Amino acid sequence: MTAVLPMTNPVRPYAWGSRVAIAALQGRAPAAEPEAELWMGAHPAAPSVLATPGGPVPLGELVAADPAGTLGAAALAEFGPRLPYLLKVLAADEPLSLQVHPAPEQAAEGYAREDAAGIPLEAADRNYRDPYAKPELICALEPFEALSGFQEPARSAARLAGLGVPALGPAVELLAAGRLHAVVSELLTLPAAERAPLVADVTAACARDAELAWAAGLAGHYPGDPGVVIALLMHRVRLAPGEAMYVPAGQPHSYLSGTGVEIMGASDNVLRGGLTGKHIDVPELLRILSPEASEPALVHARDTGSEEVYDTPAREFRLSRIPLDGPVTLPAAGPQILLSVAGEVSVRRAGGQGEGTTEHRVPPGNSVFVPASAGPLELSGEGTLFRAATGGGERA
Repeated sequence: MTAVLPMTNPVRPYAWGSRVAIAALQGRAPAAEPEAELWMGAHPAAPSVLATPGGPVPLGELVAADPAGTLGAAALAEFGPRLPYLLKVLAADEPLSLQVHPAPEQAAEGYAREDAAGIPLEAADRNYRDPYAKPELICALEPFEALSGFQEPARSAARLAGLGVPALGPAVELLAAGRLHAVVSELLTLPAAERAPLVADVTAACARDAELAWAAGLAGHYPGDPGVVIALLMHRVRLAPGEAMYVPAGQPHSYLSGTGVEIMGASDNVLRGGLTGKHIDVPELLRILSPEASEPALVHARDTGSEEVYDTPAREFRLSRIPLDGPVTLPAAGPQILLSVAGEVSVRRAGGQGEGTTEHRVPPGNSVFVPASAGPLELSGEGTLFRAATGGGERA
């Protein structure tokens, strides 16, 4: 199998995306429509296509044709014949939905349940489109804002009380009693006749408070959405370029603005609670949602000398950032995707000349796939790469 395979990657045109960010990364003119996510992987919804000696081949087909050579023995034994991660460039001009992702056992059970109920995979009201978990990590390429995790209930009670909105009185009392999950449940199940006036009053109060003006901005995108109030119960996170945040199963989160490199379990399972026009299943969301307060899981890079590694508990993936200033040799690491985000960089299999050692230039916004059978790699040039691999450390 050829060692380094250039990738053609699909762009997902979600309404919240940027017309500029991904285009600028790839050196293109601004797009006519929003470009939200650049997908790199084998997810069947939008697989990457590889330039092989025999012609273009979707990555999933390459894995199916040679699982051992593509994935390596360790990844194949742990995850089966599938690439277990999906790498993205995410570009948000508008807030994403307030959402959570299921744990492995919840995803498997939910998928089986909806299959048994005969709900088509592409149905708008389907929650589980595959039986896999979706842990994820976002690393900022530019200043990036997000919401992640619930604050302590007492702190949220004080914040809501300070807005001076009488209709929030019951929520304040529940929060003061530590009943966070009950507050979220009540907000999501408010009758429409009560919901819109409450959100309007909360929005007006936030607009008068410089520290909460961001929440009023959410209402500008999603008027009448109770997710605006739920957002006030959460931690607001600001990531500088190179900083990262991990999102485990059950953790409520929303990405508000900015561009980053995101890696996740190769899944499309999302339970939405607000800030969206898409399907919301309140009972299922509340079943998956972690009811406890939790701090955002900020991840600080570990410098190995050649890489800055963002360690997480996820077995599905491992992400590292490589500031390249001259030749670097990387050890084997199972199935890999190398994404260039700046400069002039090239990749080839280590070992001198011969079959499979052709040097591949990787311009910014482009990527290559490296099968497990390739072994160590040689990088050259000056620039910045992100390296995606399976989790659990280096794999020979």
